[in-house]
Amino acid sequence: MKILLLEDEIMLNESICEYLESDGHQVESFLDGLEAFYAIKENSYDLLILDITVPNLDGLSFLEKIHALKIHIPAIYISALVDIEDISRAYNLGCNDYLKKPFHLKELSLRVDRVNVFNNTPRIHLRLSKNYSYDQEHSTLLFSQEPQILTKRQSQIIDLLSRNRGRVVDFEQFQTYVWSEQIVDNATIRAEINRLKKFLKEDVIINVRGMGYMIDKP
Repeated sequence: MKILLLEDEIMLNESICEYLESDGHQVESFLDGLEAFYAIKENSYDLLILDITVPNLDGLSFLEKIHALKIHIPAIYISALVDIEDISRAYNLGCNDYLKKPFHLKELSLRVDRVNVFNNTPRIHLRLSKNYSYDQEHSTLLFSQEPQILTKRQSQIIDLLSRNRGRVVDFEQFQTYVWSEQIVDNATIRAEINRLKKFLKEDVIINVRGMGYMIDKP
């Protein structure tokens, strides 16, 4: 998982990073809430681990602000605060878990694993970019959770690329899956994909020269 960690206690921050990275996760850590907020607007994450009392933008307001941007990512709060109002607010904001300090790093790792399992079983929505996702169940492209209207062929292209995230889809695969009823040349396939790329609001589809196209895993 790619994790954003917001924790202003330097030693604890470093310890959490080291422990979770040893478990195979990728962690980007921040000491300042505002810096973390700027980062989340530019990058994609699978999980947030947030302290509450951090400089410039507290962890609760941080989650409120990203939700206002329609960015919804699973979150675990780690905090020394024990006031029931703070805990209630955290859950009302939609956090997945609340871990009171001090805690054992293994306990945090178990909470992370639990969120990971929950969010991947079943994995119906595929993240394609910062704002784009693909609803596999309904074969629908979403931008900030809003369905996008595509032509039938564009929908088939997105479906094929989404289900093969991280892998190059070659022209033969496009021919078989999207143009199964007719024979088309590579130039026709390129033209249709270029029209789709111009329609999209973010650079989702990558041209792999001489091979085909792909959507990378965010």
